[in-house]
Amino acid sequence: MSLDKKDFLHLCRLSRLEPDASAQEEMAQQCSRILAYMDKLAEVDTTDVEPLYSPVIHECAFRDDVAERRRERSAILADAPQTDGAFFIVPRIVEGK
Repeated sequence: MSLDKKDFLHLCRLSRLEPDASAQEEMAQQCSRILAYMDKLAEVDTTDVEPLYSPVIHECAFRDDVAERRRERSAILADAPQTDGAFFIVPRIVEGK
């Protein structure tokens, strides 16, 4: 499929592009070459080919979402500057009534 200048300018209007006059001819030729390549790809016989999501097999990289206790509370609180034995103690940052 070739793209003439009229069709190219129509596509430019639809896509809200305004190439300057010196670039229009070159861009129209580039678009024509892209469309010609798509036509060539359309000629390939894919009758017995299953559609692919991706040419690469993707394994799920995520671990199962299972809750597990990795550290004890006492070990976590041991690094805190101040605790009450069960929770972190932090400075008050919101003034109350």
